[in-house]
This record gives sequence, C-alpha cells and structure tokens, in this order.
Amino acid sequence: MTVEQKINMATAYKGISQAELARLIGISPANFNLKVKRGTLRQEDLEKVAIALGAVYQFGFIFEDGTKI
Repeated sequence: MTVEQKINMATAYKGISQAELARLIGISPANFNLKVKRGTLRQEDLEKVAIALGAVYQFGFIFEDGTKI
C-alpha cells in the first residue's frame, strides 16, 4: 500500500478532507497534494500527519482504538 493510499484511508477514517489535514499540519493544500502525489513526504511530515489525525506513524497510522492503516 502506498503512502498516498494510507493517507486517503486515514483521512476517510477520521472524516476529514486532505485539504483540512494539510491546513492542520501547516502546509498549503496544493503543496500537500503535490507531496502526496509525488511521494515526497518526509518522515517528519508523516509524523505531523499522524499527530493531526490523533494517531502514531510507524510506517503506517495506528489509532487509539487499535485500527492500523
């Protein structure tokens, strides 16, 4: 599963849009979308994404209820 697929699943799970997630982590939605599409998100970006989603990133997202994406 690609990082893009994981982010799409995680945002759907949390009920937020990718644009909203981008704003939560301080990146413009357009820039975030490009990073996701190109696969250029850094580990620190993914950690920020996880925090914004209320999850932990360990080569995937782990939510408080144990759901892994």
